[in-house]
Amino acid sequence: MEVLLEQIAIYGSVALLCGLVIFFYMRSLKKKSDVVVQKVETAKAEGTFEPVSLHPYIDLNTCIGSAACIADCPEKDILGIVNGKATVIHASNCVGHGACFHACPVEAISLRIGTEKRGVELPHVDEHFQSNIAGIFIAGELGGMGLIKNSVEQGQQAMESIAGRKTTKREGVLDVVIIGAGPAGISATLEAKKRGLSSVTLEQDSLGGTVFTFPRAKIVMTAPMDLPLYGQAKLFDTSKGELLSLWKKVIDEQGITITEHTKVESILPQKDGTFKVSTNTGADHVSHNVLLAIGRRGSPRKLGVPGEDLQNVAYRLLEPENIHGKKAIVVGGGDSAVESAMLLAEDNEVILSYRKDQFARIKPKNKTAIEEAISSEKLKVIFNSDLVNITEESVLLKVGEETKELKNDLVYIFAGGELPTSFLQKAGVEITKRFGHIVKKH
Repeated sequence: MEVLLEQIAIYGSVALLCGLVIFFYMRSLKKKSDVVVQKVETAKAEGTFEPVSLHPYIDLNTCIGSAACIADCPEKDILGIVNGKATVIHASNCVGHGACFHACPVEAISLRIGTEKRGVELPHVDEHFQSNIAGIFIAGELGGMGLIKNSVEQGQQAMESIAGRKTTKREGVLDVVIIGAGPAGISATLEAKKRGLSSVTLEQDSLGGTVFTFPRAKIVMTAPMDLPLYGQAKLFDTSKGELLSLWKKVIDEQGITITEHTKVESILPQKDGTFKVSTNTGADHVSHNVLLAIGRRGSPRKLGVPGEDLQNVAYRLLEPENIHGKKAIVVGGGDSAVESAMLLAEDNEVILSYRKDQFARIKPKNKTAIEEAISSEKLKVIFNSDLVNITEESVLLKVGEETKELKNDLVYIFAGGELPTSFLQKAGVEITKRFGHIVKKH
């Protein structure tokens, strides 16, 4: 009897200990969950909760809350756990690594573009990456695939499809014109050379396309990828600079020329089945095929003012840490303009010009930061103003009825982007608005 009582006491102690462990464990989970809930509320207030491009979508019926997706995501606070299930936090900050998608042990994550409320216009593309127009192919971000690794794969696969298309070799007619020198375009260019296809690659900005405009140290690759004529590139926690260096190295080794700073103005189908590709430099190309490997952001919107084509005018802020002691004017009232103006103001004399009388649609944290910067005279904001002329040494700014001349070294214009929709439609490519379109699924 005494032994039985001792056993009961031991079992009771073990049960109590287990109960205490479970209690404190559950309380710890509750605290962590509450922290994530607060982060979600903050993200909603700052406008970063809703995705703007490719993003993870979580099937709550499948998710087991393993947090493997969070552990493998190289970005901070994109995902979190609430009540044992994964949730997005700052979805608009996701840059499309896809690490979460690959890490999920129960395949509860798919990668999507657009939401149930906010549709995204995407072109029609078949399994061979060909649009509804025979001979026009689309790969990469424009088709909804923002992941760098998968864009590289798509560029290669699209070129394989182009190589398999029967055309008659003709003098002065290229096999393919590749538009865009981002991940998909570079891969396609290498594959074209590998297959002996005559081609030209046109890029409106610089080598790397959209990747070139990422913040300086942004991690853009988290897994190996295969590059034509190079083989497997083992890339883990790779920065933008490292990735661009690799691409440049491969392109130089293969003796390939990328025609940079050349914008394609139109793609005109010809009666003989070829395409006439016209550029802003006046150079035209005739080709049997066209591969569109451009981004979804399109081209920066211009103001149409004299001097806008000068070298001291830019539409993106790259590596602000290398700009010192300049007089700069930033034009625009959105988050990009505000954030760029504040970055430049660290080591330069900055004026932010905005045509309206107040900031209307910027994130709360940016609104607070710019108000503090104005108050401390870190930078100057001129509301109700319009840039009307640019020279290499000054700008003309219309403020109300008065026009002022301001000494100036650099001009940054953030007036939004012109989506490539009309450009595609002029070439005959069909566009459809899609909601929550699945780009990658297990």
